[in-house]
Amino acid sequence: MSNTGLDTQKTETNHNVLLATLLSVVFPGVGQFYNRRFIKGAILFVFSAAFLSALLPFITNGLWGLVTLGTEPGEDSRFLIVNGIVALFLTTLFITVYGGSILDARKDALKLKEGWKIPSIKESFHHSYDKTFPYFLVLPGFFMLLLTVVLPLLFLFFLAFTNYSRYNAPPRNLLDWIGLENFINLLTMPVWRETFISVLSWTLIWTFVATTLQIVLALFLAIIINDERIKFKRVIRTVMILPWAVPGFVTILIFSSMFHESFGAINRDIIVPLLGSPISWMSDPFWTRTALITIQVWLGFPYVFALFTGVLQSVSKDWYEAADIDGANKWAKFRQITLPHVLFATAPLLIMQYSFNFNNFNIIYLFNEGGPAVRGQSAGGTDILISWVYNLTFTNQQFGMAAVVSLVMGVFVATFAFFQFRRSRSFKEEGKI
Repeated sequence: MSNTGLDTQKTETNHNVLLATLLSVVFPGVGQFYNRRFIKGAILFVFSAAFLSALLPFITNGLWGLVTLGTEPGEDSRFLIVNGIVALFLTTLFITVYGGSILDARKDALKLKEGWKIPSIKESFHHSYDKTFPYFLVLPGFFMLLLTVVLPLLFLFFLAFTNYSRYNAPPRNLLDWIGLENFINLLTMPVWRETFISVLSWTLIWTFVATTLQIVLALFLAIIINDERIKFKRVIRTVMILPWAVPGFVTILIFSSMFHESFGAINRDIIVPLLGSPISWMSDPFWTRTALITIQVWLGFPYVFALFTGVLQSVSKDWYEAADIDGANKWAKFRQITLPHVLFATAPLLIMQYSFNFNNFNIIYLFNEGGPAVRGQSAGGTDILISWVYNLTFTNQQFGMAAVVSLVMGVFVATFAFFQFRRSRSFKEEGKI
């Protein structure tokens, strides 16, 4: 074949690739028809046509409502935001199918250019089944994730940029977009700024102190009980795990009664006989925080103790015998063998303990509802960010500001977890596999 014929054939095949791509741009599935992939083209065409005919009005109205938040009294801006988010999901889905159709048509055209033979219907079915079956299994969970996690998070995100409060609550009033005004008020207005700094500081202290103490106590007890000289280990371990078996809210309510300033057993039977006067467990922020940390250590250490106990069983005795031969003392063996092994196996779970306590609403609310009250602040003396958000939402009805604080909480937890997971050796080792 002459060079002219080859050039003509190459130009024609390039034209076919371009034409298949452009036809898919016109409408999903048309490019597949051009490539003689009729079943795939029919599926894409019917899906796209049905999607646009059935959902295009909803998508249009949803995006309009998300932009305007309503124009007439009686329209509920909250539902308009939710409909707008759903419209964004549907728009993203159609764009994904549309873009995938274009790429698929171009890929098939390029394969045909190289002499690829179009498979039969049976071969196409088996290939599609083998390739897409795992995705069909994942799709139900993925859609549930979108519905129960992503949708509420996006609603919270959009709410942070509105003026939603008790004074203009829908459906009596329409919401307005106010940009970064809530974020600016949180950092500049004295009332909001002082409360935010106070609550955030206590939240960080609470998270670090309570979690670290329960981890240290659990590690100490696990090492002691793992000692060969200890007898009745099973009984002792069972007793240590008992606080974990009791429902947390029951334990918190019991401790709340025990720490009561007037008739609580701790003041009546321990503090007053020793010191002569009761301690203000419920009315003094310092002592309330001390009680909360004590209760959380009691509630949290059994779980960590169980983790450490299981890990210590897997540490080879040969390592300790080798360390004895090298003349290592107990501290050296703990620092070089026990601690690295324990942290390597449990680091991700320990990180989750910090994240859990950062948002541990139950103990703060059930013990003293975040009290005692602090003059000039919208938060109590022991409120952490999550309990403050609860008060902002259900007591003060400052919904926009509550959304802002929730976003701040999410950034803190996500950032901490991300960097700590990246630094943990267990995740580094997993990446090498």
